Amino acid sequence: MQRVIFDFDIISPYAYLAFERLPSALEGLSHHVEYRPLLFAGLLKRWGNTAPVDVAPKKAWLFRQCAWIAEREGIVFRPPTPHPFNPLALLRLLVASAPADVLPNRHAVELAFRHVWARDGGDANDPAALEALAEAIAPVRDPASPEVKAELQARTAQAAAAGVFGVPSFRLDDGQLFWGTDSMAMLADAMRKRQGG
Repeated sequence: MQRVIFDFDIISPYAYLAFERLPSALEGLSHHVEYRPLLFAGLLKRWGNTAPVDVAPKKAWLFRQCAWIAEREGIVFRPPTPHPFNPLALLRLLVASAPADVLPNRHAVELAFRHVWARDGGDANDPAALEALAEAIAPVRDPASPEVKAELQARTAQAAAAGVFGVPSFRLDDGQLFWGTDSMAMLADAMRKRQGG
């Protein structure tokens, strides 16, 4: 069974689409996905990049493209308003959804992504909606604790040290890195080769 590390930030529409498409992209391959939330802003700072949404024409393009991909794939896509937003509360909730040094499970990640991208297009940090999400995820640790905050920072730093520069990213145990939703077919091909198929 091959391990796939899925690095993501809940703020990224491409990460949401990748999350929804990953099971079909890897269908037929023996694998296990590890879901690793990180802070995209931390990667941008580490590599000296600008967020795509900070460039107005690029932001318009990416939302247009994501809407097209979602419609084509039958994925609900209702972007939050405003965007960008501060994803820290959501990321910390995901980290807190599992014991220390244990990664969140797919269900918790799904709840968080759909809270942002498949709800009603409202504020992702709306207090009532966040409270309902926290009840659904049922964190086992305090999302506001120093321990959880440090763990999120550490995961971001670890991903950057492994060469991750954007989200979504996928990593294999041999160090191969795949970036973006359009890299999933390439990821699957690499896994097939390793599997001998």
